[in-house]
Amino acid sequence: MKLSRRLIPDVTTLQAFECAARHGSFTQAAHELNLTQSAVSRQIKDLEEQLGVLLFERVRQRVVLSDDGRRFLPEVRKLLHQTEETMLRAMASASSDHSLSVATLPTFGSRWLTPRVPRFLAQHPGTVLNIASRSAPFDFDEENFDLAIHYGQPVWARASCSYLCSEIILPAASPALLERSTPAEPKELEHAPLLHLATRPKLWAQWFDLNGGATETAYRGHRFDQFSMVIEAAIGGLGFALLPLYLIEQELAAGRLSVVFDRPMQTENSYYLVVPEGKLENPLSQAFRAWIAAEVE
Repeated sequence: MKLSRRLIPDVTTLQAFECAARHGSFTQAAHELNLTQSAVSRQIKDLEEQLGVLLFERVRQRVVLSDDGRRFLPEVRKLLHQTEETMLRAMASASSDHSLSVATLPTFGSRWLTPRVPRFLAQHPGTVLNIASRSAPFDFDEENFDLAIHYGQPVWARASCSYLCSEIILPAASPALLERSTPAEPKELEHAPLLHLATRPKLWAQWFDLNGGATETAYRGHRFDQFSMVIEAAIGGLGFALLPLYLIEQELAAGRLSVVFDRPMQTENSYYLVVPEGKLENPLSQAFRAWIAAEVE
């Protein structure tokens, strides 16, 4: 793809715009960027001429973003962040012959993947890993990852999905909560405090449907947007939680959580390894995929 140089502003000009917008002042922006006020003013003027819009308005000795400036600012911040991230990744891998960028679900990455990563690095010394959390599918053309770990269905635009594992969940709670309230059968959980993952609000209703209980009462309780938060809430005794067994291995072993009923339920979705088109033959990516499949087994 051929890019028009006329449409690509200098990064320092974008920095000047973002800084002036943040401070509401060309003078303070100049101080932060170690430039003169006139240099910042000239950069903003050049950017406005390039865009053909007014980015700032002068109000009582201050500069205030125009409507066009407010619309432009989030895109500039995103571009500057991506530029910085690209440079940092390049610097991190500069001394290494091999690097690999992996996108993973937040709790999966922190609780399951990261503790096992040393074993992969022991097999592939000199490798530099960039592991970042992503909760939903993204465009590989916009984010430069070599592979991603995805929970859902095997569907991802311009990428190949391979099955990794299913998910088994069980009701769990802290020993302190079980001392205060020990249900003898699943339906007794109907009136107990329940903890929910906000992105999967029907889990308790589905579990009650399989194990007995009124599903209409299954939606009460606290909600959290990450499994890691649900786990900590359960450890703290806030309620009963349906949790993937692989995420609470350490808590069960240490006695911080206990399985309430040995009534496992397999969720409707599974975990997949996703590789973008064009990177399927990457040797290090192939090695990582083989390694993580063996770890799951």
